[in-house]
Amino acid sequence: MSEPRIGIVTVSDRATLGVYADESGPAIEAALRDYLATPCAFEKRCVADERDVIAATLRELAAAGCCLICTTGGTGPAPRDVTPEAIRDVCHKELPGFGEQMRTASLQAGVPTAILSRQTAAILDRALVVTLPGKPASIRVCLDAVFPAIPYCIDLIGGPRLEGNPDVVQVFRPKGK
Repeated sequence: MSEPRIGIVTVSDRATLGVYADESGPAIEAALRDYLATPCAFEKRCVADERDVIAATLRELAAAGCCLICTTGGTGPAPRDVTPEAIRDVCHKELPGFGEQMRTASLQAGVPTAILSRQTAAILDRALVVTLPGKPASIRVCLDAVFPAIPYCIDLIGGPRLEGNPDVVQVFRPKGK
């Protein structure tokens, strides 16, 4: 049996153009490698802040069998921040509790601008799509807040069973699941 696949999409005009190195995508991968006891293969993409390109990338990763797709960037109020709109274009079920929890965790971590974030999560076919901030330091704050629910959500949508690393994170599953 092959390893579960996880997609990571960095949404950044500047990183795509090589103005600066993508630090957010690698920060997501590092956090997920810490959290997961299940070995996974990572599919990484860096795309411009273009709604249709983001949507096409999400579709591609879901079609390739990714059970989890994490995006970074494009969730603020700036005109080029269109990641939530791209997610709504392709996903069929939104899970707003993820965004609520991530904003709360960021506010508690002392980030007053967390209220500007439009982070969310949604289902695309059999993939869970989670939007994360573009700031690398905020990624773990947000993932810490929501990761305990991610493996069970993937179970519920028919994805592979992902086990958490109990030394790092306590994954929640109802008893007997």
